Amino acid sequence: MYGLYVILGLVFLAAPLLGIIAYLRVNQLEKTLQRLRSADPLASRVAALEAEVGQLKRRLSESPDIAPLPAAIDEQPLAVPSPAPATASHAPRHRVAAEPRPKLDLEALIAGRWLNRIGIIALLLAGAFFLKFAFDNDWIGPAGRVAIGLLAGSALIVFSQTILQRGYSYFSEGIAGLGAGVLYLSLYAAHQYYQLIPSWAAFGGMAIVTAALMALALGRDSVRIALLALAGGFLTPALLSSGVDAQIQLFSYIAVLNFGLLALTRQRDWDVLPPLALLATILYYIGWHQQFYHDATHLLPTLAFLSLFFAQFSAQSLLQARRSGPLNALQILLLVLTAGFYLVALGELLYDLHRAQLTLALLLISAAYLGMMRLTPPSTARLLFAATALTAATLAIPVQLEGEWIAIAWAVEGAALAGSGFRTDHAGLRGGGLILFVLAALNLVFDLPDGGAFLLNARFATFAVLVACLGLSAAWAFRSRETLSANERFAFGVAGVAANVFALWGLSLELWDAFDTGQRHGLAQMLSLSLLWAAYATALILVGVRRDIAALRWQALALFGLLVGKVFLYDLSLLDRAYRIVSFFALGMALLVVSFFYQRRQSADKSENES
Repeated sequence: MYGLYVILGLVFLAAPLLGIIAYLRVNQLEKTLQRLRSADPLASRVAALEAEVGQLKRRLSESPDIAPLPAAIDEQPLAVPSPAPATASHAPRHRVAAEPRPKLDLEALIAGRWLNRIGIIALLLAGAFFLKFAFDNDWIGPAGRVAIGLLAGSALIVFSQTILQRGYSYFSEGIAGLGAGVLYLSLYAAHQYYQLIPSWAAFGGMAIVTAALMALALGRDSVRIALLALAGGFLTPALLSSGVDAQIQLFSYIAVLNFGLLALTRQRDWDVLPPLALLATILYYIGWHQQFYHDATHLLPTLAFLSLFFAQFSAQSLLQARRSGPLNALQILLLVLTAGFYLVALGELLYDLHRAQLTLALLLISAAYLGMMRLTPPSTARLLFAATALTAATLAIPVQLEGEWIAIAWAVEGAALAGSGFRTDHAGLRGGGLILFVLAALNLVFDLPDGGAFLLNARFATFAVLVACLGLSAAWAFRSRETLSANERFAFGVAGVAANVFALWGLSLELWDAFDTGQRHGLAQMLSLSLLWAAYATALILVGVRRDIAALRWQALALFGLLVGKVFLYDLSLLDRAYRIVSFFALGMALLVVSFFYQRRQSADKSENES
């Protein structure tokens, strides 16, 4: 047993030192090359020129039509030849063919990479089969088995460093991965199968192996070894889990691991690591929450660790935005996944019993993303931060409010954003306002409040606020139409149409309830709708003609078409004589008024054209 502990100590000391040595060697080489280039730029240029001359000499000597050049051509001084006299015939010129661009060599890909991976797997399986055979025949005891695994894994990592120094970087990474796998399996077997070491020793050993892999990845500038460190680091708690609630230890380890991986990403721009680390963190949180979160005693530490994870990955997104400007797909995924995970987790923890605290948390998240937006240079990242801040603030409304107040709050917030967007000429703010208008409209449609006193009830107040906000935004867009894009003009045009639709819908509901006499066919109700639609369409025509707004005129004509269909198909057959007379009279008068105004406008336009 003591020999096993000695071997463990040697392995744990050697692995980090090896990674640190590799890192220092690479950095020293980079600094030396940089110092040589900066100290004597003329010497580096001469060396480059000599290399080009030597390459040209080899190309010319390989051509069959040109005599071999003297061996000391690169030692002869360069001279400018005098122009040769013009002759009737010239010797044929031979153009040196340019080197073909390197193409994908399928043979090299198969032999150099695929066979490397298959060979490593085959060796791992062969070693496993041999060891199993030896174990089954009791050739080697448990302590000896673990010691062989630790020594073999360490030797493979050391051997990978030797291969790296000879220039076989890809092969070296495969050998290092094989060695790390053997170390993980050996430590796992020592604790799980043979009970030779306690859980804390196995956990610490795997953590040291992960740290050593991080150092190797940084020293060798290898994202593949970094991915191996990521996999090994996050597999360690799962391999050594005892089924007991260890929230503090588990989440503390994950937080430290995330700090290390994010530090690697900052040094080497490995954008693939943070999203994978976040996914692993989310999986561990979900697994722990489903199994162990049962009462409020876990609430405060859970909120603290969730906030720590959110801060880690949000800071990574901010650093990426400040460093690279426009975010790539992986960086956008990290930003969206971080915000979504934190918002959903907070909602699940706080919504039922702590809504006030959840509202405050959402507002604080919104403020945090606004701060990140201000710290980011102008780019698409700023829009993403602003959109996330708007999302968090918008979610605070339904958390704290209920019923029709949700639609009212969203409509007012949408108008405020749209107005700010028009004043500052910011398309993102205007787009946010349109999104909130859609949310408010959907909330009203799918959660329609009950009516009450005519025009004095919550339902009509909700319609009135939404119509006012939509109408204001459409009017602002109409005044600023020269500065808007075609898509924005169309979107705010739809908002104007929606304002008229909701206005007519709200008024129709009020009249329908007001004239509800309990009759079977609702004759008074149907007549009131015909009169309302005729008056509303006429008002739209008048405003459209006076303001020269074609959209209003076309909406009025569409409403007249709907009204004509209703009067001739429904009122004519179901209404009694008195209601039928009033309905047709109102329709006829409205149509005559509209026709008169259109003819008057045509006459005015004709006289202006003739003059």
